[in-house]
Amino acid sequence: MSSLTQDDRGTLVREGTSTLEGVAAAAVGLSALLFALGLTAQFEILAITDSVGGVPVPTVLGALLALLGVSVVGFGLGSRVGVVATDPQADAGLVAATAFAGIWFVVGGLVGSQTLGLGPAGWLAVALLAAGVAFATTVIPREDVGSTLPAGALAILAGLVFLTGTIGLDWSWPLGSLRATLFPAFVVPTVVQFCALVTGWSAAKAYGGFGARGRHVGAHVLLYLNALAIVAVLVGLVAFVTVKGLPGLFEGVTVALGAGPATTIALFGSRFTIVWPVSWPFLTNGVSLLADVDGVLPAIVGTVWLVVGAVLFAVPLGVGAAIFLSEYADEGRFTEVIEIATNGLWSTPSIVFGLFGYAFLVPRFGGQKSLLSGMLTLGFMLLPLVVITGREAMLSVPDEYRDASAALGVTKWQTIRSVVLPAALPGVVTGVILGVGRIAGETAPILLTMAGGTFVPGSQTADVIGGFEFTATPPFVTNPELLQATSALPYQVYALVTAGVQGPSLDNPDNFAWGLVLVLLAVVLSFYAVGIATRYYFRRKLEQ
Repeated sequence: MSSLTQDDRGTLVREGTSTLEGVAAAAVGLSALLFALGLTAQFEILAITDSVGGVPVPTVLGALLALLGVSVVGFGLGSRVGVVATDPQADAGLVAATAFAGIWFVVGGLVGSQTLGLGPAGWLAVALLAAGVAFATTVIPREDVGSTLPAGALAILAGLVFLTGTIGLDWSWPLGSLRATLFPAFVVPTVVQFCALVTGWSAAKAYGGFGARGRHVGAHVLLYLNALAIVAVLVGLVAFVTVKGLPGLFEGVTVALGAGPATTIALFGSRFTIVWPVSWPFLTNGVSLLADVDGVLPAIVGTVWLVVGAVLFAVPLGVGAAIFLSEYADEGRFTEVIEIATNGLWSTPSIVFGLFGYAFLVPRFGGQKSLLSGMLTLGFMLLPLVVITGREAMLSVPDEYRDASAALGVTKWQTIRSVVLPAALPGVVTGVILGVGRIAGETAPILLTMAGGTFVPGSQTADVIGGFEFTATPPFVTNPELLQATSALPYQVYALVTAGVQGPSLDNPDNFAWGLVLVLLAVVLSFYAVGIATRYYFRRKLEQ
């Protein structure tokens, strides 16, 4: 912040500025803390029924919100009376005024309808009055007051609502015709996060001294808090599924000190016995009446073969099409049509691809669901993205690379193969990663083209490699395994949910269901990891 000029107030301002800046910084930190607490409460890591030092969590959150609101309002008023050296503009701007008016319209409507019990006309009048006051408070005073007073008042009001028990542990709000009810477990964290965002922006502007610098700092705080929310949602989702799924995933796991448990697998038409030091029945068993622990091995194998088959089908075709469009085809109406078509196909819902596979592919492969139909259906889903990203990656290769290669007398195809493709490979792999992440978790295409059962015995695990048979007559190579229906992890999750059955295990059916979801998440993330490692490898090779 800028310092005031020397006058009768100079000593006071210089001595107090660092302390008040610390207050503003503490307010920014408190808003980030409240936002994080709201996220943890939203994911039930911190239950609102808990207490901190004997004080209920809603009361603690309410006290922190009220403290944050008082700090923000106090800083704005301190700037207005000249205790704090700032550089505010004439007003906070129409964007901030409109945002605060909208927020306080909702607050006024809720107070009028729920607290005061007014009818539609009454609560609408209260809402409009609150919105008008918030708008005027934002645009009429200087920026320091206009940016802090509406935001701080919102945090103070929310804090008082929690402190007074207006929204307590026994509170609920039926939404009437929506046939839904809001409870504190959702409302309290949501209100805390929203107030933390608004007051955090205001506190950041105050810390920056308002003006251009203050708006810059405020925008950064909003971006950081939103980025924190995105990362927290991702981490919270993975953590939630992991915690729920670990009991089922590790059910029956044993570690052998001597000779371990044996597993028999079929490969190349023969059966092999593998001795493991660890017995992990959930991952190595199918469903059997004789098994102590049922497993999901057939679904895992089916999912892996689906993705492998789709990639082997789509990537060569997609990369070839991208090479033609970027290196050989002239820019014109033809390429524009292809671009529109590929973008449209990538945006097409998966159920449409599933119906295509059901109506077009299934009748041509024996009239029954099969692994091959599922592979090709998912391959058609992946193909547009490979074409799009491959073409963009090749177009992004500088023309200087092509000109330098041509100057050496190298043919066009050799240039593409030795220069363009290696430089574009990281982008192509990125497209494949995104596509695999989508198709690995798809359910509708699998349901219509490949799914063969919810609980599949381990003996029915697809042996694609060992299923190839060579004949003396066309087509010379056959593979009955590709023409058999099998299971996959997304379909098995769908079947469990729709059937209302949580698993074949009678001891704890929830463990099987959540363990299945955790395995699906791990398989999808594994495909991502392989793709990212491949992209990193090609980037390193390109830089060498």
